[in-house]
Amino acid sequence: MDEVIAETSRTASADFVVVANRLPVDLERTADGSRRWTASPGGLVSALEPFLRSRKGAWVGWPGVPDVEVEEFDDDGLVLHPVSLTSDDVRDYYEGFSNATLWPLYHDVVARPVFDRSWWESYVRVNRRFAEASAKVAADGATVWIQDYQLQLVPAMLRELRPDLRIGFFLHIPFPPVELFMQMPWRTEIVRGLVGADLVGFHRPGGAQNFLWLARQLAGLESSRGAVGIRTRPGLMQVGDRTVRVGAFPISIDAIGLDKLAKTKGVAERAAQLRRDLGNPKKVLLGVDRLDYTKGIDLRLQALHELLHEGRVRPEDVTFVQLATPSRERVEHYQRMRGDIEQMVGRINGEFARVGHPVVHYLHQSVNRTELAAFFSAADVMVVTPLRDGMNLVCKEYVACRHDLGGSLVLSEFAGAAAELTSALLVNPHDLDGVKNALETAITLDPAEGRRRMRAMRRQVLTHDVDRWARSFLQALGAEPAD
Repeated sequence: MDEVIAETSRTASADFVVVANRLPVDLERTADGSRRWTASPGGLVSALEPFLRSRKGAWVGWPGVPDVEVEEFDDDGLVLHPVSLTSDDVRDYYEGFSNATLWPLYHDVVARPVFDRSWWESYVRVNRRFAEASAKVAADGATVWIQDYQLQLVPAMLRELRPDLRIGFFLHIPFPPVELFMQMPWRTEIVRGLVGADLVGFHRPGGAQNFLWLARQLAGLESSRGAVGIRTRPGLMQVGDRTVRVGAFPISIDAIGLDKLAKTKGVAERAAQLRRDLGNPKKVLLGVDRLDYTKGIDLRLQALHELLHEGRVRPEDVTFVQLATPSRERVEHYQRMRGDIEQMVGRINGEFARVGHPVVHYLHQSVNRTELAAFFSAADVMVVTPLRDGMNLVCKEYVACRHDLGGSLVLSEFAGAAAELTSALLVNPHDLDGVKNALETAITLDPAEGRRRMRAMRRQVLTHDVDRWARSFLQALGAEPAD
């Protein structure tokens, strides 16, 4: 996409439609009061843009600014169809039901979910708005791919409006255990919403199996007894005269692109500069996370604090850099969590820093892709310790950037990526002693052993990239020919 996209009005019927909470561009207001669209491509955009552009594609989503009406517009043959949200929608549908009800429930109730009836009503209304927008933009017999937990009712709503469509749904966060999902007062409505799709996809087979059981129990739908396979053996259920497929499709990253970026002279020079700026410590530890209570940032800081206190790690030998991307800043729980983390950073530096040499560098800010690749290249140890994560792409990004086979990865068992990156140092983030031992091992790891582990992880990440993920899903949906 171009950096800045001019707004134009048009009407189109798309053969391939992506539906997501957000558009792949951000609406900005310039100093003179005019508006412009600035591209913000991520992994999902990179994966799906070729499909969209080659098939008269469209993307349906919210432009990121409330209380703004924006017409459909065209970006070099790709139709972007904005869905407007009011400030009340953002509060109740997005910050409320999506992120204070579904998010904690689907992440093993790390925080207590709130079951608010007015939030649910807003969720239903907004999902219907997305379904109506999708029905409007899709051509006869089009393929529509709906993304993530904010839009779980859209498949059935869209099916009712447009039974001619081929509909897929993919959940980018974990699907919870049956016992937790059953807490949801609107559990049956969500299951019935999802089975409006022809294919329902999850990161891991366990999520697919949980969903099949729930569909049978809550919605009276019979599923096949066979194992839920990855790509080649998805589960099946019969919904009226339709067969719904359910499967696991582990998402990935633009591994080749990151590998090439990390090999550039600019990234290498910036990585070297970062190490100099940090005082050239023996080991640089790195955490990169959205500021969220599921990510385990506090746990890794506590583990480091105890290692320093016990003398197992010397403060002059290590520097820990935590990049914490701002997240849901208006939500009280996140504000409190940020305060707790910053207090912990201050405590570690207060006890173990030297003048001009803090042990922990905490950056509550976003960094661009090139700068992030430099941080990955500079770090000796990548620390990824979520309490629960659907996949976690940061660990894959780190591996993709380590063409030198340097670096070690400490990875939570409860990240979906742990099933693929088995050569990482896997930890139970609830076991503080285990996290401490893994950090110490990573810091002292024999270089030859480190290269062996990194080589195995790079083979997995570079082979199973985001393009392969998208193609495997669309092939299972019948929207892409088999290889």
